[in-house]
Amino acid sequence: MFLAAALAIAAAAPAEPSLAEVRAATERFKDVKVALAEGYVADPSNTCHVASHMGRPAELGGMGIHYFRPDLLAIDSPPAARISGSAIHTDFRKPAILIYEPNAEGVPELIAVENVVFEKAWTAAGNAKAPTFQGVAWDHMVDDPTTAIDEAHGFEPHYDLHVWLFRPNPAGMFKPFNPAVTCAHARPAHMAHAAAAAPEAGADHKGH
Repeated sequence: MFLAAALAIAAAAPAEPSLAEVRAATERFKDVKVALAEGYVADPSNTCHVASHMGRPAELGGMGIHYFRPDLLAIDSPPAARISGSAIHTDFRKPAILIYEPNAEGVPELIAVENVVFEKAWTAAGNAKAPTFQGVAWDHMVDDPTTAIDEAHGFEPHYDLHVWLFRPNPAGMFKPFNPAVTCAHARPAHMAHAAAAAPEAGADHKGH
């Protein structure tokens, strides 16, 4: 009986999409106006993230500006608290986060998609290991309170995975940072976080 129930659940779960399927499903978000119309909102911190924000060497590159769907994350944290959510959303065909890089004209260009699952919700659902996509385990992000750097940049402990479908990443398709990404064209407000996030000597932390 238990086996039958397990098989029924497996049959009902959507098959993991290919990278081509994810790209086709998210191509329309190259126009940021489409993303906004479908419920994505810009990171309230107005930050264009680079590796040094999370204590990593600057040569690893950047991430860009995050636009996210609060409903897909089921945000449940109070204002001014670290961000947390109760959703377990892992479908990259409908990513919880879109990542953009400001071009020379200041126009956001779609470069990657991302999903985030908060550790508390993930383990409460009975999961003992990190989620995976295309055989790759998602990154586990936790802030270290003993450092000045915010390694999880405002989030409660969580798992996340970046998929660089719209900007080739020399470091790898699923790496958190991309050396081909720059925040050089971000407005000053986008980089306000950078001055306060200078890497500590010898810091060796993973990125979001």
